[in-house]
Amino acid sequence: MSLISVLVPGALSMSASALAPALLEALKALLGNRVSTSESDRAQHGRDESSHTPQLPDAVCRPESTEEVSAIVKLCAINKTPIVAYGAGSSLEGALIPLQGGISIDLTGMNQILSVRPEDLDATVQAGVTRKQLNAHLRDTGLFFPIDPGADATIGGMSATRASGTNAVRYGTMRENVVNLTVVLADGRIIRTRSRAKKSSAGYDLTGIFVGSEGTLGIITEITVRLYGIPEVMAAAICAFPTVEAAIDTVIQTIQMGLPISRMELLDDRAIEAVNNYSKLDLPVAPTLFFEFAGSQSSVEEQAAIVEDLARGEGASSWRWSTDADERGKLWQARHDIHWALRAIRPGTRGWGTDVCVPISALAEVIRETRKHCAQAPFFTAMVGHVGDGNFHLSMQLDRDDPAEFELASAINDRMVHLALKLGGTCTGEHGVGIGKMKFMRAEHGDAIDVMHLIKDALDPDGIFNPGKVLPPKAA
Repeated sequence: MSLISVLVPGALSMSASALAPALLEALKALLGNRVSTSESDRAQHGRDESSHTPQLPDAVCRPESTEEVSAIVKLCAINKTPIVAYGAGSSLEGALIPLQGGISIDLTGMNQILSVRPEDLDATVQAGVTRKQLNAHLRDTGLFFPIDPGADATIGGMSATRASGTNAVRYGTMRENVVNLTVVLADGRIIRTRSRAKKSSAGYDLTGIFVGSEGTLGIITEITVRLYGIPEVMAAAICAFPTVEAAIDTVIQTIQMGLPISRMELLDDRAIEAVNNYSKLDLPVAPTLFFEFAGSQSSVEEQAAIVEDLARGEGASSWRWSTDADERGKLWQARHDIHWALRAIRPGTRGWGTDVCVPISALAEVIRETRKHCAQAPFFTAMVGHVGDGNFHLSMQLDRDDPAEFELASAINDRMVHLALKLGGTCTGEHGVGIGKMKFMRAEHGDAIDVMHLIKDALDPDGIFNPGKVLPPKAA
């Protein structure tokens, strides 16, 4: 398959479902009208937020329980029919696209919050529960779930992609915040990956294997997640810097001092331009850091004063900070709307969002070199980053009908990833592998890819779970 056929959005094929009639009949007997082969449903489940070419599933199934997911999988296993699990559809690397057709299992109907245990600081939810839904349910408990990738993603999807987001510098990623999982295996068996105990030395870490597997090893149907107390005071701060390097040096110093920062986000000058236009702000058009501090009133004031001194020492200007909830909410909403803000800069284009993660000491170099490669591009580019953990995102707004732009964007992405790997980083910090980062996996993991294939073959011998994703072809 050529690069252009993978990356340039094209027309969806609207052919009729190719499922075996007996399988389709059995699925309808199981789920009734929660099985759909309509063109509109298939089209919705054949695309995500990436630039990869959509591909329709043959049918969409909407289960409401783990047992129904198990029954669907058993039927598909008999027919060796591909299965792709679907949540909010917000993937940026093509993880949800059913490359070989088959069944899209839409888990959004599994949206029950099964239990909340404030004394244990955990909650168990079905896979279709979204992070905003969970936090709304928790509002009166004084607790919250902190992982915030921006989009109102489902907890199941966030687990499957090992999501993180703006709060990761303080609270970690989904890897650290998933206690256990209920998973349906390729033969329909239902397993629980571990107990709810705070620690265990019993057996292999199955939770860690499924978190981040992107639906290639099993279908996650229930998740127990960690909860945290809502801080007494939260404050947001923002300041502009003369250079990206100066901003990164401030981040490094902040981390080395051990300050308990909740969020540290970098937006380059072009990202700020987009944010100003879209969110009606008047921020200086320069590399900018967004901070969030949390704790008691005195500790928040102390943290902010220290970081302001560090930032001004690196030439920062226009330091602004506030504990006002509305002002803080407006600032972070502008940050979370960056995907749409960037699209609005060049209307009618298709955004290609990509990310890498490196040790923080290498972050300035990767950003600087990538900005050089982008400088002469004929399309709009911008960078944002969860710089507190060395993760940054490059967004390129591309002409849908210009293959040359996609070829150039691919070259920029390749150079960025290979530099990140050279400096001890990873090809993706949080977007996942999907289709787009699969070609870098062997360069990053070497012979460990063969071990991953062994795990895949053991858990999914017929390759029905999300085929064509994550793992590159086996070595000859």
